[in-house]
Amino acid sequence: MDVVKQAEAFELKPLTFKTTSERIEASREVKGLILGVNEIYKTSKDPKLMDLMKRLTAIKQKIEKRLKGRPLTA
Repeated sequence: MDVVKQAEAFELKPLTFKTTSERIEASREVKGLILGVNEIYKTSKDPKLMDLMKRLTAIKQKIEKRLKGRPLTA
């Protein structure tokens, strides 16, 4: 359950990633947390874990959207 506590701590951490490298590190970290929680979820089928994974996925999507930037339009 250590992964779950890490995931909850990451969720509460303020999302102020100033540089691109910080965003990349955060994206990789949250991906690892999601996969770790998923392994626990496979055995227990706890709906709270699924909710946690959904919240972490939303955070990851926000980080990746910021990484990709805006498309250039002519």
